[in-house]
Amino acid sequence: MTPAVKREAVAHLKALLGLSERRACRIAGADGKMVRNQTQRAPETELRGRLRDLANERRRFGYRRLFELLRREGEPSGITRIYRLYREEVPGQASRR
Repeated sequence: MTPAVKREAVAHLKALLGLSERRACRIAGADGKMVRNQTQRAPETELRGRLRDLANERRRFGYRRLFELLRREGEPSGITRIYRLYREEVPGQASRR
């Protein structure tokens, strides 16, 4: 289970059953810090949208060629970030790798 799913499970157990956070974390198999701490990462909505648009325009292009197109447009992000966003935004495409 991903951390997001575990957070949801803990919130569900707390809301419906009235359990304490500690007990709900034990049942869900989640760490308390993971439940309390939220990500500090920026949403990158503009970059995600541009990546999704390029992927829809050029369906045959993988993340590497899309990275090059974004780089030509002046995007300073590295290929690791582009690959992560590509996996999250373009369903079924990253599994071919």
